[in-house]
Amino acid sequence: MDKRLLDILCCPVSKTPVRPLGKLELEALNQAIAAGQVDSVAGVRVNERVSEALITTDRKVIYRVDDGIPVMLPEEGIGTVQLASFPANA
Repeated sequence: MDKRLLDILCCPVSKTPVRPLGKLELEALNQAIAAGQVDSVAGVRVNERVSEALITTDRKVIYRVDDGIPVMLPEEGIGTVQLASFPANA
């Protein structure tokens, strides 16, 4: 992702900056999705694997990136609290 774009992106709700999701974090997210354990902030089950995503620097919300485009809609966010096996620091 373009560094300039990443520098201006932030969570639309908390205004917390975001960073790319690390490899271990992405694997943990996709394992939870495969197990049917992930819902969006809006309460909709997430069924599709995520190939790229951004996470707030406070590690509370994940936003997927579809075809290089960040989906920064509040209702599309994924709260990390529901991810039991999410790495503590990645």
